[in-house]
Amino acid sequence: MVIISPSLLSCDFARMGEEVTRMEEAGAQWMHIDVMDGHFVPNITIGAPVLKSLKKQMNSLADVHLMISDPLKYAEDFAKAGADYITFHVESDSDPVETIERIRELGCHPSISVKPMTPAEVIFPYLDKVDMVLVMTVEPGFGGQSFMADMMPKVKAIREECNRRGLYDMHIQVDGGIDTVTIGEAAKAGADVFVSGSAIFRAPDAAAIIKELKEKATV
Repeated sequence: MVIISPSLLSCDFARMGEEVTRMEEAGAQWMHIDVMDGHFVPNITIGAPVLKSLKKQMNSLADVHLMISDPLKYAEDFAKAGADYITFHVESDSDPVETIERIRELGCHPSISVKPMTPAEVIFPYLDKVDMVLVMTVEPGFGGQSFMADMMPKVKAIREECNRRGLYDMHIQVDGGIDTVTIGEAAKAGADVFVSGSAIFRAPDAAAIIKELKEKATV
C-alpha cells in the first residue's frame, strides 16, 4: 500500500489546522510533522504543544520526525501530544535501543532515520526492533531541496535486508524532493511511505497531485 504523508513544514503555518483538513480531504493518510531543535539541524520548527492542538481535529496518523539531539528526552512529550509514529535519527545523541524501547512503551510506533551520509548498514542492528525506517533523500533541516537519487541504493539495501529477515511489513519512508517525477524511482527501490511537501502544498489541486503520486508509486 502506498502511503502519502504531506510535510506540514510546507504548509501555511497560520492555517495549520485547516491545512491538515485540506490534506486529509485530498486523500493523504498520514501527516508528517518535522520537529527541529536548531542544534541537530540548523533550523527550528514546532514542538509537542502544536501537535497536541492539531490532533484535536486530525483524523490521519501523526508521523512525527524528530530532528533533535536528544529524542529520548522528548519522546514522551510527543507521545502524549498524539504522535502515532515517532522517528528519531540514529545519528542523534540518544542510545538507539533505549530510544526505540521507550517509544514503544509509550504506545507509539518506533522508527529510525539515517542522514544521506550515513550508510544503510548502520541501522541494520535495529531493524528487528522498529516499525519503519526513514531514508533522508535530502540533508535534513530545510524544505524545498532537490531529490538525491543516489540514496536509492540505500533504500534498496534496507528493503533487501528486511526481506532477508522476513520483515515484509516494514515501512520504508523517503523524505526530501518527492514529487510526481521522483516518487516512481523511490518506489522501485523499495519505499512505500512518501513524504512530500512543496509538491503537494504548492499544487493548485492537492487531491489531483496526491492521486497522481499514489499512481506513480504503484509498481
